[in-house]
Amino acid sequence: MPQQIAGLDVPDDELEIVFVRGSGPGGQNVNKVSSAAQLRFALGRSQVFNARVAARLRALAGHRLTDAGDILILARTHRTQEGNRREALERLADLFERALVEPKTRHKTRPTRASKTRRLDSKTRRATHKKLRGRVGHDD
Repeated sequence: MPQQIAGLDVPDDELEIVFVRGSGPGGQNVNKVSSAAQLRFALGRSQVFNARVAARLRALAGHRLTDAGDILILARTHRTQEGNRREALERLADLFERALVEPKTRHKTRPTRASKTRRLDSKTRRATHKKLRGRVGHDD
């Protein structure tokens, strides 16, 4: 049964959650119990996203992207498996939401005549100010 993540139906074969031993809160218990969640999303073979969204997701994943093209999220801040599982899914949902936002295209603009004039005036004032710092010459 597909899971709902960020409003998308993600098939179970593209999502894998494994619990491993991890650091973090838990005292001595953390050494004995596998409570850290390791979530793996198979981006390389995923049919959920189109090519443009998948490329943005690859860029946003950064160091979480493996050589096989999977996104690997490790959550180990909570003491329970359920807490870490929930956090890993929330982080994946956040990545999905950020990747789904289409970046606005930049339109080239030219500076106005007034802005060019202001820039040149400030450069002239600055040059004059710097020139006055020099040695004082004798007017003979």
